[in-house]
Amino acid sequence: MTEAFFALFHGLPRQGPGSDATTLRLLELAAPLPERPRVLDLGCGPGRSALLLAKAGARVTGLDTHQPFLDDLARAADGLDVETVNASMAEPPFPDGAFDLLWAESSVFVLGFDSALRTWKRLLKPGGTLVLTECEWSTGSPSAAAREFWDPQYPLRTTEQNTAAAEAAGYRVDAVLPQPDSDWFDEFYDHLEARADAADTSDPAMAQAVAAARAEIAMRREHGGEYQYTGYVLRTYQ
Repeated sequence: MTEAFFALFHGLPRQGPGSDATTLRLLELAAPLPERPRVLDLGCGPGRSALLLAKAGARVTGLDTHQPFLDDLARAADGLDVETVNASMAEPPFPDGAFDLLWAESSVFVLGFDSALRTWKRLLKPGGTLVLTECEWSTGSPSAAAREFWDPQYPLRTTEQNTAAAEAAGYRVDAVLPQPDSDWFDEFYDHLEARADAADTSDPAMAQAVAAARAEIAMRREHGGEYQYTGYVLRTYQ
């Protein structure tokens, strides 16, 4: 199933809701940063965000556990200050205070919001910044159908709840950026749906991966007004 999942997603422009415009806006909101910040992109995938950060002058380390994604990033980063590391987000193999900026677009769900904030905080220099995006409720009263979809796999919270959790974990919330709906379909689901249509579902694992992707896309079409991806700019205290 894991291999089928990676095969389904490999080569897509993005592996989760997002866009170049959102990445660059979050980078603006993360200012001020050092002139050439040391950045760790956690769950970087093939590196769409890592490349944008490097082009903006950052020294980027892309971390992921799927080596083909890292190979894609290494090839695309020709001439840019980018290195890749095959390691788990749960145990980043770096010393305390190694980075000015941590970046995690569409990857926090692997650990969970609270766990990620706790696990990664030690990696930041004093006053360092964590930028992440998180799926969350955009309504205080989500429908039963939306809850039945999300609760078993990744229980969502509201912006207010996530903001409170970040503050409780010792971060200052410098910015909150709801992502536009185009980050879901134009940049992600349209491409994923086309890939699902072309997939060979004679393989049971691929059939399961395609079915899961279709269910997620259908949920977004029917109940997209009830949840959103939100970008957070979180800063540690000096």
